[in-house]
Amino acid sequence: MSMIKARISEIFHSIQGEGKYTGREQVFVRFFECNIRCAWCDTPGAIGDTTRHYKEYGLEELFAEVRDLWPGCHSVSLTGGEPLVQKDFIKALLPSLKKEGMRSYLDTNGVLDRNLAGIIDDVDIVAMDFKLPSSTKCRPYWEEHAAFLRIARQKEVFIKVVVSSDTAQEDIARCVELVAGVDPNIPLVLQPNYFERQNGALDRCLDYQDYCRQYLTDVKVMSQMHKVWKIR
Repeated sequence: MSMIKARISEIFHSIQGEGKYTGREQVFVRFFECNIRCAWCDTPGAIGDTTRHYKEYGLEELFAEVRDLWPGCHSVSLTGGEPLVQKDFIKALLPSLKKEGMRSYLDTNGVLDRNLAGIIDDVDIVAMDFKLPSSTKCRPYWEEHAAFLRIARQKEVFIKVVVSSDTAQEDIARCVELVAGVDPNIPLVLQPNYFERQNGALDRCLDYQDYCRQYLTDVKVMSQMHKVWKIR
């Protein structure tokens, strides 16, 4: 195997708590560092603060840990942070997962389209976030999301959108327009911000679901269940 190394926050077995595969057992590989700083980030230990803990892994060591945790699992979740920040390591890892019959599940913020293009051939599932500027308090990433989605649709892809009390109707409309322009059959999951669950986030999601269904065929509202279950 390659001598390339990755900075990893943690490797563990758990239940997927978001999106289309909620409830499935997975091996989670959490990559350290992220290229975005979302206002509601739930993994501050993985955003690139060098005072936080991480461990450097070579391919053989990481693959051995994944293999030990694999029995009974649906897929290997490559999450973060943002895994595509370390795309060279992922590019080297994916063929080993595929060779062993392990499905790869890329959980990504959906803005590093060039990095995705370099690995998409070996990815099985793409769980793509849409970062709405009114929610994240980050700059808009519409062009990046559009380019990313056009690449991701070569494989199985679904989209997650966190809805907060600040989420603007115009951002939802722009998101839906973009997705429908690529493929209206791509599933969209609206997620009420867990930290605002008492402030009408669910009601807002249900209102937006009605709007989104006018343009997309598969729209769900689903909580971030790992937070409800209090698991990683």
